[in-house]
Amino acid sequence: MKKIGFLSFGHWTPSPQSGTRSAGDTLLQSIDLAVAAEELGADGAYFRVHHFARQLASPFPLLAAVGARTKTIEIGTAVIDMRYENPLYMAEDAGAADLISEGRLQLGISRGSPEQVIDGWRYFGYQPQEGMSDADMGRRHAEVFLDVLKGEGFAEPNPRPMFPNPPGLLRLEPHSQGLRERIWWGAGSNATAEWAAKLGMNLQSSTLKDDETGEPFHVQQAAQIRAYREAWKEAGHSRTPRVSVSRSIFALVDDRDRAYFGRGGKEQDSIGFIDDKTRAIFGRSYADEPDKLIDQLAADEAIREADTLLLTVPNQLGVEYNAHVIEAILKHVAPALGWR
Repeated sequence: MKKIGFLSFGHWTPSPQSGTRSAGDTLLQSIDLAVAAEELGADGAYFRVHHFARQLASPFPLLAAVGARTKTIEIGTAVIDMRYENPLYMAEDAGAADLISEGRLQLGISRGSPEQVIDGWRYFGYQPQEGMSDADMGRRHAEVFLDVLKGEGFAEPNPRPMFPNPPGLLRLEPHSQGLRERIWWGAGSNATAEWAAKLGMNLQSSTLKDDETGEPFHVQQAAQIRAYREAWKEAGHSRTPRVSVSRSIFALVDDRDRAYFGRGGKEQDSIGFIDDKTRAIFGRSYADEPDKLIDQLAADEAIREADTLLLTVPNQLGVEYNAHVIEAILKHVAPALGWR
C-alpha cells in the first residue's frame, strides 16, 4: 500500500445531533479536514458528489478552495456522475482547479449510481440519444471529457475575434498539462473496469460492486483489479496505472471510538439491488482494536491489490473527531500494512 486518503460524502442535516447542519458547514468543514489531514501526513482528500441530496454536490469550487489552502495532499473526487455533466465546461473547471492546486487533482468520474430523484440528469438538460441508456450517455460524456483534456485544438477560430488567437484550431482554456493521466473511473463491474483500462484511466473501486460470482466482496474486488491491470497491459499504455479501494475503518483507541463504533462494524458483506436488474454486493466495514484491525485488513485481498486506500469518514461528527479517526489509522494501523 502506497497512499492513504479520506473520502467524505459531505452529509449534512439540521438535526441538533449533527455537527454539520448546513451546506455551508459541510463545505467549510471539508476544507478544514483536508488541511488537518495534510498536517497529519495523509496522502489524499477525496469527496463524493450526489445531486438533489443534503450532501456535497458541485465539486470544483470545493476542490479549488482545498487546493488554495493546502500544499502537498492529493485532492480528488470519488466520484462525479458523468450523466449530469457538460464535459467541455467540466474540462474548464477541472483545468482551473488543477492549476490552482499545482497539479494535485485526482479526478474520479463514473457513469453514476441511482440518485435521489428519478432520472435526475434530465433536469440538468441531458437525455440519452435514441438507442442509448443513461449509462451509455455517462460513458459517452466521459469519452468527450478525456478527449478535450488532451489539449488539442478542435474549434474553428473566429476570423474577426475580440482578442488575437494563436494559429490553428483552438482548444479549451485553461488547460492543465498532465491532468488527463490523473482521471480515475469508478467501476461497478469487471467489464467497466476493463473499459476504463483501455481508455487509460486509473481505477476506483468502492465499497460495492456487481455481484458477479457470489464470492466474498474483497475477493471479487481483487479479481476486478487484476482484470483491470490485465486489460491495461493489453492496451499497451506506457505508464503504470493507479488503483484505489474505499473502506470504512475505525481504530478503537479511546472512549469516544468505543462509544461510537465499539459494537463493531458491519462485519459481514451484504447483498442488495442498486436497480431493478443489478444484484450488488456491499463490502463489510471494520471497527476494532488496532492489532486486530491489522490482521483483518491484511486478509482483505483487494486492499493488498490496490495502491491507494480511501477511508470513508463520518463527517457529521466534526472536523476534530474525523482528524482523530484518520490519525489513529495512520499511526496505529497503516505502518503494519506497508504504508510508507
